[in-house]
Amino acid sequence: QVVAVYGTLSDLLSVASNKLGIKATSVYNGKGGLIDDIALIRDDDVLFVCEGEPFIDPQTDGRPHEELTGSHTDWLTLNVGGRYFTTTRSTLVNKEPDSMLAHMFKDKDAWGNKQDHRGAFLIDRSPEYFEPILNYLRHGQLIVNDGINLLGVLEEARFFGIDSLIEHLEIAIKNSQPAEDHSPISRKEFVRFLLATPTKSELRCQGLNFSGADLSRLDLRYINFKMANLSRCNLAHANLCCANLERADLSGSVLDCANLQGVKMLCSNAEGASLKGCNFEDPSGLKANLEGKFFAWCVDMEGSQMTGINLRVATLKNAKLKNCNLRGATLAGTDLENCDLSGCDLQEANLRGSNVKGAIFEEMLTPLHMSQSVR
Repeated sequence: QVVAVYGTLSDLLSVASNKLGIKATSVYNGKGGLIDDIALIRDDDVLFVCEGEPFIDPQTDGRPHEELTGSHTDWLTLNVGGRYFTTTRSTLVNKEPDSMLAHMFKDKDAWGNKQDHRGAFLIDRSPEYFEPILNYLRHGQLIVNDGINLLGVLEEARFFGIDSLIEHLEIAIKNSQPAEDHSPISRKEFVRFLLATPTKSELRCQGLNFSGADLSRLDLRYINFKMANLSRCNLAHANLCCANLERADLSGSVLDCANLQGVKMLCSNAEGASLKGCNFEDPSGLKANLEGKFFAWCVDMEGSQMTGINLRVATLKNAKLKNCNLRGATLAGTDLENCDLSGCDLQEANLRGSNVKGAIFEEMLTPLHMSQSVR
């Protein structure tokens, strides 16, 4: 029967089903090629439809072409996971001659007796992932229908050894990934996160972006902020007891009156930060550790309690440390150039090897005894 071809392949199958009184599921061209895209149909094409069985040329009375000619045809049918695909041997072999599919079908009897009752070659793989691979071998373009997982197609391409398709799929998967969201976390988002986390669970915020966030007066004890971006944050009056701020960016942030007992700030950047009136002193003996490349150029730590603090080899150049309690502090190798240390309690502090060039020590609460290695 003559029918108009329009819309999608599903529309054509629906029309054919109504016209012929069958449940049409597949469309073949006159040579037995499976039509999987309506764009492949040309004017005056003679098409064959079926309910799922392999293509049989009516002119051969149902006998295989091999029986009529004594030779094997280039056309063959695959049964992939219960779904039939009709293609040519050259399609499976020529484009990727070193692939598994090519080795399967280079010779007529490559699969031996691995055929179903209809003569289709059996392949125990996913048909929905195999279809894009077969189409790629046909026309060299990667076309994947909506709803098909590209990762599944990639695994099939790797299984069958379709090397040129693997690269296309990896690029397509990378391009389909949503762009990374580097926007700062707001106070509202973080508070919701805190409330949803059990108090005994370790909260890891390593590497997160809190830039400019208002985290003032929050209970942030024991949280891992290692390598986090806390620049320009408001952390005033926050409880950061035993928090890990190692390698964190605290530049320009405000930590006035924050509780920093037992805090770890190794190699963190506190340039231009304000730490006025902070408490680093832990009565239990756990000392705050700001050792290493702790960078605090122009930091304001006036009036902070830092008994026993470890600031070994830290950079505190031009810092304001006025009236700080640094009793028993480790300042060995610390750069204190041009620091204001007036009114500080430095009793029993270790200043061996520190740089105090231009530092102000007027009105110290206790006498300062420096070793000869103080610069």
